[in-house]
Amino acid sequence: MLISSGSSLPARLVIAGTHSGVGKTTVATGLMAALRRCGHRVGAAKVGPDFIDPGYHSIAVGRPSRNLDIWMSGSDAVVPLAARAGAGADLLVIEGVMGLFDGAGDGTPSSTADVAQLLDAPVILVVDAASMSQSVAALVHGFATLDPHVRVAGLVLNRVGSPGHETLLRDALAPSGIPVLGVLMRDERLVWRDRHLGLIPVAERGDDVAASIDVLAELIAARCDLAAIARLAATAPARPAGAVAMPSPVAGGPVRIAVAAGPAFSFTYPDNLEALAAAGAELIPFDPCVDAALPARVQGLVAGGGFPEVYAAELSANTALLADVRQLVTNGLVTWAECGGLLWLCDQLDGMPMAGVVHARSTMTQRLTLGYRTATSTTATPLGTAGLVLRGHEFHYSTTDPDGDLFALGGRHGAGSSGFGNDRMVASYLHTHLGARPDVADAFVRACTALRLPYAS
Repeated sequence: MLISSGSSLPARLVIAGTHSGVGKTTVATGLMAALRRCGHRVGAAKVGPDFIDPGYHSIAVGRPSRNLDIWMSGSDAVVPLAARAGAGADLLVIEGVMGLFDGAGDGTPSSTADVAQLLDAPVILVVDAASMSQSVAALVHGFATLDPHVRVAGLVLNRVGSPGHETLLRDALAPSGIPVLGVLMRDERLVWRDRHLGLIPVAERGDDVAASIDVLAELIAARCDLAAIARLAATAPARPAGAVAMPSPVAGGPVRIAVAAGPAFSFTYPDNLEALAAAGAELIPFDPCVDAALPARVQGLVAGGGFPEVYAAELSANTALLADVRQLVTNGLVTWAECGGLLWLCDQLDGMPMAGVVHARSTMTQRLTLGYRTATSTTATPLGTAGLVLRGHEFHYSTTDPDGDLFALGGRHGAGSSGFGNDRMVASYLHTHLGARPDVADAFVRACTALRLPYAS
């Protein structure tokens, strides 16, 4: 394997919350944008498997945000991946997942606190102070002392009701010795993400998100001590980062691989695309909502996640592309589809015709399927041989009938099976991160090199 050159971590800090919904994403994204406006070269990262928050980060900092997921990638990969996120930056801002100590719940490292320890990074804790007074001191004390290896070094108080309320909170927190670095009042301009599943995909409304982030940057700059926050980040000790494992270019490349993009398919980890490119892929984006055919002479197809159900009518109406996909995949086009890509390849989605490659009907429901999964393939696929074990994550409100049996799945709440595939295709709900799995990228590109469609040479 080729190994990317090693580097070191820049100044860094973690933005964590006491719980989900505390305004952590608002603070982290606004802080990234505000620090960039101050002249800092800001890198961005997100703890956990989420796709949407990194999209916000990317607009705020003008560069890709990376996912730092210990459960999927393993502890050894997190520091090198963080260094990749901070490459060329003087300050790396990492947004946590859920509450500071929340994770997979299976006893393995996976929380924001675990990532902060690995990176030796100070933590700024975002506290929802609405309807709180002196009890805020007990809340902060608990978070600051639960694990002595986690350095809660600053606070941002959110949803504060008035100047008097701010004074009361500051007085209560003063004995803790943890500085209050920002105070955000209740402000409708800070409520900016509601739309679909409570979230706005960046690819769907990029201009609106960018305008909202501009407002956030102004509010954060006015209500937070940016200079003190930058100084806090600089207290993180110097740390060599090692290297991210990358595949070597396969023989017979470059390999043309079509990548579904556009507003319906925006959930693909940048690290995955870079691993495929390192293996010899020429990645060619296309928009399944509007393009009439796959890019010419492709040997592979990658369709990640997103919100295809929002665009189901447009996807279904694009009959020319659906026919092209159906013909090529049926004839052996090497295909990797995750979650939204699976729905697109099914016979139908909520009764609307789709590509008809996967013979199943997909339906949106009110029930969320969520969690980490260990997946063992029951047959050979373009990702590897039968018995290949992957670690991934599911997040979907849909079901397929039938479920499929490509992967034997294990999770915290039991076992099951799902997914569809063969030696030319893998289509399932599983999102995987290749930050520590260059072998999977290598296998997929190698499978593409063996393709001999009529136009391939």
